[in-house]
Amino acid sequence: MAFESLTDKLQNIFKNLRSKGVLTEEDVKVALKEVKMALLEADVSFKVVKQFVSSVEKRAIGEGVLNGLNPGQMVIKIVNEEMISLMGSDTTEIALLPINEITVIMMCGLQGSGKTTTAAKIAGKLKLKGRKVLLAACDIYRPAAIDQLRINAQKQGVDFFSMGTDVSAVEIAKASVEYARKNQDNVVIIDTAGRLQIDEAMMQELVDIKNNVAVNQSLLVVDAMTGQDAVNVATQFNEKVGIDGIILSKMDGDSRGGAALSAKAVTGKPILYVGMGEKLSDLEQFYPDRMASRILGMGDVLSLIDKAIEANAEMDAQKEKEMAQKMKKGKLDFEMYLESMKQMRNMGGLGAIMNMLPGMGRISDDQLPDEKELARLEAIVLSMTPQERKNPKLMTPQRKYRIAKGSGNDIAAVNRFIKQFDQMQKMMKQMPGLFGGKKRGMGGLGGLGRFSGKNKFF
Repeated sequence: MAFESLTDKLQNIFKNLRSKGVLTEEDVKVALKEVKMALLEADVSFKVVKQFVSSVEKRAIGEGVLNGLNPGQMVIKIVNEEMISLMGSDTTEIALLPINEITVIMMCGLQGSGKTTTAAKIAGKLKLKGRKVLLAACDIYRPAAIDQLRINAQKQGVDFFSMGTDVSAVEIAKASVEYARKNQDNVVIIDTAGRLQIDEAMMQELVDIKNNVAVNQSLLVVDAMTGQDAVNVATQFNEKVGIDGIILSKMDGDSRGGAALSAKAVTGKPILYVGMGEKLSDLEQFYPDRMASRILGMGDVLSLIDKAIEANAEMDAQKEKEMAQKMKKGKLDFEMYLESMKQMRNMGGLGAIMNMLPGMGRISDDQLPDEKELARLEAIVLSMTPQERKNPKLMTPQRKYRIAKGSGNDIAAVNRFIKQFDQMQKMMKQMPGLFGGKKRGMGGLGGLGRFSGKNKFF
């Protein structure tokens, strides 16, 4: 996960600050020197780091901070505020024209940055906002890109336009807008060609499209895993073509994350979204304050709630109501377990969820339940009849043997799973108020997350 190393280093620095009852000016300078090294190692621009540390030091060495009741916490607060300011302070949306007009969005980026997939991801986001979207294939150099865009358009349920590879990208872009007008599409997303490196021909083609089509938003997709190079690419695109916003792809990888901290400060252009996976739903709105919280190890509960609501959006309202009522009464069944597993996957898996909880981001992979183990337990439930899933009391030795055989497990594994499930149900009956939350979108998740140690799930 991006920023993992930076987060660990910053948390160690802040731990030392908090342990001091009184801070001296030298304490702050030593801590900020360590912060500076941690940021540079995370591939943040040197100029950005220099300005950031200078701003923090200027505020932190003020008399009110050093002589405050909790100076360590005050310094951390300042670091958090300056980091938010560095990344843009405000959340920026894609600027769209009124729904009765056509908004044209041009996607730019180097080859391999994830530009074509990101175009489809944005189309899905805008569709959820009530827009009628058309994806236009203007990459005439890579037939595979056209096929990829067509397939993704089908998956997202949006319109698609292509004229093959024998027509210029400019002509395709112009024709796509006319097609959108005739088909009552109000957003056109133009997927342009990428190159292995920036060249004049690539830039000129983008400029030509902008000169012939009324492009409202030029969005640049950069690979976060390329670190400082991502910021250099953004700078060159902005100077030669002009961009309105940046999308960081592959932020779920093991990148050092410097691009997220440098891009806005260097280019002056906001980060709009971050790509957090390969699925077409793995695109998150960029919130500077939430990202700062993640980097500083404070978690990101608001994004977790957003994910839970989104994961639960397709659940039937009546089904969700029934699940909530069962949980209030402490009546956990295996159908609810399956639904919780589905929601957890939609939210990126248990590891992604834990990373958003305060204090949980430092849990190592070997402390989390193995995904294969979770799949094995799910296979046990899927081997049950619908009646057995709804009524755990039906379990007899004969039924357990049948379930074990059907799921490829031994009887001991089935007994252990059912025993843990029974313990969870008893605990819910003892604490009915704990699982009776009223917020929509969280109902099916109450049965997850209570485990102690590896392979303890309840």
